[in-house]
Parts: sequence; structure tokens; C-alpha cells
Amino acid sequence: MKLKVPAGDFQAYLFDCDGTIADSMPLHYRAWKKALAEWDCQFDEKLFYALGGMPVAEIISTLNRKHGLHMPVELVERRKESFYFELLPELTAVPEVLEHVQHAHGRIPFAVVSGSRRESVTASLVALKLLDRFDTLVCAEDYTKGKPDPEAFLIAASRLGVTPEKCLVFEDADIGIQGAKAAGMAWVKVPAPWERGNEELR
Repeated sequence: MKLKVPAGDFQAYLFDCDGTIADSMPLHYRAWKKALAEWDCQFDEKLFYALGGMPVAEIISTLNRKHGLHMPVELVERRKESFYFELLPELTAVPEVLEHVQHAHGRIPFAVVSGSRRESVTASLVALKLLDRFDTLVCAEDYTKGKPDPEAFLIAASRLGVTPEKCLVFEDADIGIQGAKAAGMAWVKVPAPWERGNEELR
């Protein structure tokens, strides 16, 4: 399937990482399940996808509130990320997005705008042999307000020296698209794995 790209003279592409560049959401979910099982914490798959784009620490805090738990955020975050790193050999790129990366690379600058920490984003891009395609990475450590706040997108545009209205955002998560809209940027919706014919979770 082809992505529906809006018309426009775009001068920069901003990509989410997980579920957008990297077909990593099924792997992240497996890592979450394994880490949370140590605390007898349930994480429904629909909720997992609904929280896509939210920083890991915020997800753990959300689950603590939802289930009345007191999981230590930093510890659970480290455990979850370590389990994800173990799954990296299975990681593949989202073909429909990779096509745009390959087509436009070298013509306009690229940024990654992610709710994940830099270590996780870098590991995913290295596994996909795509790290050198991106001019800057805006990760969870780089901003104070996560998506759907526009802060991360505006930081990326500033680093690339491109005005927000000249940026095109590739996003799989609704809160990411909300952030792109709030930043005054055009956007492309990247379908979920099962909408792209990946039946691993269905």
C-alpha cells in the first residue's frame, strides 16, 4: 500500500521512530509484557497502541495510576528497554516509510521525533542501518512536554532550520498527529501493523 502524502513544497521530513520508521511496535509490546509480568501488571494491547508516542516513563506512571500499583519507574523502564534490545535482531523497517526515506534522502533534511529515549531510538536505527540518514534525533530527553504537545516537533524544525509549515511529519500514533497539527505541520498517517497486512498480532 502507498502512504497518502499531502501536496506541498516540503523542505524537511520529520519521522516518528517506533511504528513509523521501525516496525517495532509488536516487539515493544512483547518487551512490555515481559517487564510488566514481573509486577503482575496487565497492559491491554489496545491501550498499548492508544498510548503510542508517549514516553516510556509516562506510560509506567499511567499504568501505576490505572492499576493502583507502585512500580519503580526507572527500574521498569530499564527492564523493558533491555528486553526490547534482546529482540532487535527481529526488527524490520516499515516498507512504505522506508520508500520515502530512500527517495528523499540527500534532497531534504530528516529528523526523528520520538517519545523513546535516545538509546532506544539509536539502537533501532542502527539495527536497520538507517542511523546515518537522519540529521538530528529529538528524543524523550530533549523536551519537557511529550506528544501531543508540539514542543518536540518545533525543536526538530528549529534544529533543521526549517519553518514548521514547511515540515512534513510521518506518524503512526494519534497523539503524534495531534502534536504535528499543533506545531502547524502537515502530516502523513502510517497505518498500524495489522492495517499494513502484518497479522502478527491478529
